[in-house]
Amino acid sequence: MSDVRMDPFRTFNFRLEIDNTTVAAFSDASGLTSTGQVADYRTGVDLPLTVRKLPGLRSYGPITLKRGMVADTTLWDWYRNISTGQADRRNGSVILMNEARQDVLRWNFENAWPNKIEGPTMNAAGNEIAIESVELVVEDITLEVA
Repeated sequence: MSDVRMDPFRTFNFRLEIDNTTVAAFSDASGLTSTGQVADYRTGVDLPLTVRKLPGLRSYGPITLKRGMVADTTLWDWYRNISTGQADRRNGSVILMNEARQDVLRWNFENAWPNKIEGPTMNAAGNEIAIESVELVVEDITLEVA
């Protein structure tokens, strides 16, 4: 048994890259998921009388990102491209960093495009930070240890 202690990483220190360029710092990233369908299969000669479970199609995401609203229209411009019919799919990564701000894990996604974008909720009586969110539809997610 090893005496090396391996603490889990903390989730507060991450960034987003799209096409190898750091886009922005986000306060929340979720949806780094993969799921699959199950195909039931049985031949007439299978014994016992049960079905086989075969792996089916895989699906990923969507990835939801939230950040404090700033004077940067990069995500809104990308969404506008998609909403006007332009083919604008991009690759990127959600990168988790350790306390020393070194990359430790990368969730790489492919063929992403913004399906939903949301501006902040306004409240004249509040003093919260204006938060915008974007939902990215992706076709693949892979995990890489940095």
